Amino acid sequence: MSILSQSDPVYLEIFKNLYQFIAEQMGITLQNTASSVNIKERLDFSCAIFDHEGLLVANAPHIPVHLGSMSESVRSLIQDRENTFKPGNVYLSNNPYNGGTHLPDVTAITPVFDEAEQQILFYVASRGHQADIGGITPGSMPPHSKTVDEEGILFDNFLLVETGYFREKELKEHLTNNLYPARNIEQNIADFQAQIAANEKGAQELRKMVTQYELSTVQAYMKFVQDNAEESVRKAIDVLKDGEFSYPMDNGAQIKIKVTIDREKRSATIDFTGTSQQLLSNFNAPKAVTQAAVLYVFRTLVDDNIPLNAGCLNPLNLIIPSGGMLNPTYPAAVVAGNVETSQAVVDALYGALGVLAASQGTMNNFTFGNERYQYYETICGGSGAGSSFDGTDAVHTHMTNSRLTDPEVLEYRYPVLLESFSIRPNSGGKGRYKGGNGIIRKIRFLEPMTANILSEHRVIPTFGLVGGEAGKVGKNTVQREDGTVEELRSTATVEMKSGDIFIIETPGGGGYGKMTI
Repeated sequence: MSILSQSDPVYLEIFKNLYQFIAEQMGITLQNTASSVNIKERLDFSCAIFDHEGLLVANAPHIPVHLGSMSESVRSLIQDRENTFKPGNVYLSNNPYNGGTHLPDVTAITPVFDEAEQQILFYVASRGHQADIGGITPGSMPPHSKTVDEEGILFDNFLLVETGYFREKELKEHLTNNLYPARNIEQNIADFQAQIAANEKGAQELRKMVTQYELSTVQAYMKFVQDNAEESVRKAIDVLKDGEFSYPMDNGAQIKIKVTIDREKRSATIDFTGTSQQLLSNFNAPKAVTQAAVLYVFRTLVDDNIPLNAGCLNPLNLIIPSGGMLNPTYPAAVVAGNVETSQAVVDALYGALGVLAASQGTMNNFTFGNERYQYYETICGGSGAGSSFDGTDAVHTHMTNSRLTDPEVLEYRYPVLLESFSIRPNSGGKGRYKGGNGIIRKIRFLEPMTANILSEHRVIPTFGLVGGEAGKVGKNTVQREDGTVEELRSTATVEMKSGDIFIIETPGGGGYGKMTI
């Protein structure tokens, strides 16, 4: 099969689906071989393939905040270690200042060599949220961390597998030789091994593709798939208008965004100048996370069936001032920036474009644990209404795409009972199209543990658009066994005793348009 100067529409469709299929196969392998509830049950992971320059080609439909930032991790590895790459090497990275999101999200990266083991053809990567990676609280999602060092163990292009040899001793030393060591190292190791297996599956499938279609064709269509995504985003930009938006957060921080459309170049400038400076809290979002949020929004505006990839970014000019909360410098704490501030960036951008009312605007990050158990989940809420549709009740919105653990699995693996889990009526904003409702989730503890909540929109309601009303704010409370109730803030750490119930009421989405009689 010969290379053409331009893509064939039939082959473009074939390769577009083949690349995505490989990423999906990686995800299936990871889920089937992982140990933690986080990865096996909640599906808090992402897999993707990259070209020889480390640019994203295709991904499975996993976690948006992972997928838009993984390329930065791969390219950081190339810049840092390219001259040391050998066949059979696998690297670990979670550095928020080199493409990482927050420390629990650890990426395994594998260079894929040709059959002669001389030339790197591609890269494959899998990112999984570790149930615990150390830090000052079990679950590694501390509500009140001040520096990234308090949030867990940092891997900066750590050599996990060297020419096929799994460096378990060195890995254990890295996980334990820390002021706040990991609490469940065997589970970490098992999940890392699952990520290695997922990457190997991706490498095998890419080599099969090269054998069937020839390398020159496979690499040419990687570029064609990226070019096609770029053109699709430019088409979406063609119908957009300039806009601005200010987005206040519960902690007093503010995101400012200005979108300017260049009709001639068919491009958009997204300027975050005026956003709050780097925070003393952990709501700072690494630059890669901010980029991922923007990439996600523009991908959702595309009608065509395209994979999220590097081509989507080409029409976008991002201005993210260094030293701000959306582009912090070391050692800023970032654990909530990944999960909470990313959601705020998405809603702020939708608000600036005027296309969608706010979602619940939070992942409602709930962790609990002790030295024996560590658990983490993100909790669903209401999505925002649009110009022709209602929001949806009880869904994971935008930058999260994970599941909630099945009650049977949750109660089997941990000493807790799920007392109730229900839709929160009338929590969505009213309007011509109403916002989706949040939920109410009650978990009873059967033994003492530390519980943590990282959330937003417990003070500031989710906005409506074009006359639509705001959604109802969320609420965090603890009901003690003696019946007393303690109200908690948006972020809180609390000691739970046997019989105590943690109650999370999640926000509703905003409404769109004025109600008509």
